[in-house]
Amino acid sequence: MTVDQQVTTADGAETVAPRRRSRRDEILQIAVGLFAARGYHGVSMDDIGAAAGVTGPALYHHFAGKEAMLAAALIPVSEELLDGGRARVAANSTDADAALASLIEFHVEFALANPAVIALHLHELDRLPEEPRRRIRRLQRLYVEEWVGVLTGLRRELDAAEARVLAHAAFGLMNSTPFLGGEVDRDRRAALLRAATLAALHG
Repeated sequence: MTVDQQVTTADGAETVAPRRRSRRDEILQIAVGLFAARGYHGVSMDDIGAAAGVTGPALYHHFAGKEAMLAAALIPVSEELLDGGRARVAANSTDADAALASLIEFHVEFALANPAVIALHLHELDRLPEEPRRRIRRLQRLYVEEWVGVLTGLRRELDAAEARVLAHAAFGLMNSTPFLGGEVDRDRRAALLRAATLAALHG
């Protein structure tokens, strides 16, 4: 997977600069697509190698096996979500409404750009060994807490546990993207998801 990098332009605005993909990134993207489409157990290393146009030894030069591929897909994405969420909250530290809108925009864009990774998170995380699974779960919890802090600041009637319920419900809504068809164009889907999530969290 290629993790985009945040850069700041001359006028101070942030934009995303995609990194140049390595051969390893390309193989990982192919593996993620196969895992999402056919399930982790429905894909072999030979399947991945054939789809990527590489031989077995070349494939193992990049990854020790399927578990390593799954971890390589999910850990950086979890880190990216946490870093991005923290940056959005920090940039709007004095305005809870703006912070929530920024978090929603960030997560919707991530979800629409990464449907295969969303599917892996939902269905294949438990395939990982304990250590990487625990690391991902910790990153996810920290990301949730960014949302909890914003929600409890915005809605004083909520305690942290209640805000956590709402945050997870919002993720379920925004992460529905792997199951959406192409009947609605991307920009309109993004607008609908943002509006629905904002309405759900504002109460």
